Amino acid sequence: VSHDLRTPLAGIKAGVTSLRSNDAVLSPDDRAELLTTVADSTERLQSLVDNLLDMSRLDAGAVRPMVGEVWLPDVIAAAARDLDPARLHVNIPIDLPPAFVDEGLLERALANVLENAVRFSPEGVPVEVNAAIVGRVMVVRVADRGPGVPPDQRDRIFEAFQRLGDAPRSQGVGLGLAVARGFVEAVGGTIEAEDTPAGGLTMLIRLPTAAAAAAEVAHEGSS
Repeated sequence: VSHDLRTPLAGIKAGVTSLRSNDAVLSPDDRAELLTTVADSTERLQSLVDNLLDMSRLDAGAVRPMVGEVWLPDVIAAAARDLDPARLHVNIPIDLPPAFVDEGLLERALANVLENAVRFSPEGVPVEVNAAIVGRVMVVRVADRGPGVPPDQRDRIFEAFQRLGDAPRSQGVGLGLAVARGFVEAVGGTIEAEDTPAGGLTMLIRLPTAAAAAAEVAHEGSS
């Protein structure tokens, strides 16, 4: 964690120092490249800090979901706002009914799942995102075309500070999917990993729907 926090900080410091230097003569292209480095490093640092804070909330039992009707396309759009749109192919039915979850927690969970899928998918091969209602459960699939994960190691990817194999430092501290599972379970859902049929890994997320919540309330009222 210490190393992964220092890496973006070093990029920010080096970029800002160069931009402020009175001795360096920078061309417009050099300045643009340095500003891009600072911006990218800042976003990476923000993501690391967010996941560390989210994990501490989960560990402390301080997550208190505020559930309500949530439209999945809106949540996916918010979760993917920092990703290149060309890296995602979203196929959500226009008549998909709402989920019954905490919108903020679901957004953070999906942001981590989408970022992870994009990171491991080859350039030019978009991550597939689709959803459907099965019974009274909303099933969301996020399928990448990356190297996949062996079946006996799939549970480990949801553990905090786990990076399988010799993943490079730039791949993060291994908190993204741990936070995603914590938040999905906090809103009454489940998340698991399975094979993508054409090769890769698919995150299978099951979420409660508004219809299921209404049926549960009706059942409790009649009993």
